[in-house]
Amino acid sequence: MALKLEPGAKLVVATHNPGKARELAAILDNRFELVTAGSLGLAEPDETEATFTGNALLKARAAAQASGLIALADDSGLSVSALDGQPGIFSARWGGPTKDFAGAMRKVEERVEESGSDDRTAWFTCALAVAWPDGPAVVVEGRVDGTLVFPGRGDKGHGYDPIFQALGHDLTYGEMDQVLKDADSHRARAFAKLKAALI
Repeated sequence: MALKLEPGAKLVVATHNPGKARELAAILDNRFELVTAGSLGLAEPDETEATFTGNALLKARAAAQASGLIALADDSGLSVSALDGQPGIFSARWGGPTKDFAGAMRKVEERVEESGSDDRTAWFTCALAVAWPDGPAVVVEGRVDGTLVFPGRGDKGHGYDPIFQALGHDLTYGEMDQVLKDADSHRARAFAKLKAALI
């Protein structure tokens, strides 16, 4: 039987960030009832996998198992060519325990300068996983390529958005209106694949 998500289904989003749950609800056209792992008191699993898809799947399986609900998880980050793909899956950790992304962006700039490379290409990746409590799961990945911009520009978005300019755009993600960004971001591309697979 093909895996499908039925409209109105209750899903647990494997996050402790209510803002992320609202963002995901909007991307999913508010078709589903979403609750967060945080609101259910579920522990956050250690992200021990070496890839975005691995970590998204790990988080979705843990939330599905603990809640008995279908679970949705994402794992995303910035990869920099001059840094051999770092920070990659460690993107959030570069911000430290306080999620200091101003510091994380400085770290990226310093590391790129230290590398001696004049390559400023970078890409954002978003992996999405949906897992059922009884085992099956679907994982998809979206990617947007672009260039790094130093100093960063704009105060919209979050994370590394101010230092990333997607190919074909004059604005950084930090300057871009959310609706414009959502139309073709790494997350939007991943969700388009997820919708095609499950909805």
